[in-house]
Amino acid sequence: MASHAKPIDRLIEALTRLPGIGRKTASRLAFHILRSSLSDAQELARSILDVKEKIRLCSVCFNLTDDDPCQICQNPNRSGEILCVVEGPNDLMAIENTGEYGGTYHVLHGTISPLEGVGPEDIKIKELIERLKKGKISEVILATNPTVEGGTTALYLTDLVRPLGVKITRIAYGIPVGSEIEYADGMTLLKALEGRREV
Repeated sequence: MASHAKPIDRLIEALTRLPGIGRKTASRLAFHILRSSLSDAQELARSILDVKEKIRLCSVCFNLTDDDPCQICQNPNRSGEILCVVEGPNDLMAIENTGEYGGTYHVLHGTISPLEGVGPEDIKIKELIERLKKGKISEVILATNPTVEGGTTALYLTDLVRPLGVKITRIAYGIPVGSEIEYADGMTLLKALEGRREV
């Protein structure tokens, strides 16, 4: 039996379909929206519709964009010789937020995961190889996550890219800044030791 007016229950139910939003959080969000002004609620609704109607994949790097090509691909100040391969748009944004990378990107939109039925043909690998065959890229940085799927994808890409004569690098993994060695897991410590460099 519904405990609120039907529109409130429908909003709570819709919000629970968002990842990480349970019924309590959905209820708090629904009542926040209810207390907001009509113009704030309309702006939220417009923003959601705009994302669904206007966002598409960049035809070059496959990042999410409302322009094609995206702003990164259009930027003449970015190096077209270095290409950073990431799993998804969130990973691209994390690297961009460092303010240190000046190359371009290729967004795979996933990783190879046989257990989930995701093969190389299900992500943007073919498009990556087509970009590399054009010959303008001298280095590919593999920035997949340090997971089994991310590692599998990186190894698969390495086997495909190496014959093209393009330099392949992998982002380093290890102990996060501000953490303590005694609390790091074995795999993290192993990667930190493998990725050591001369000082």
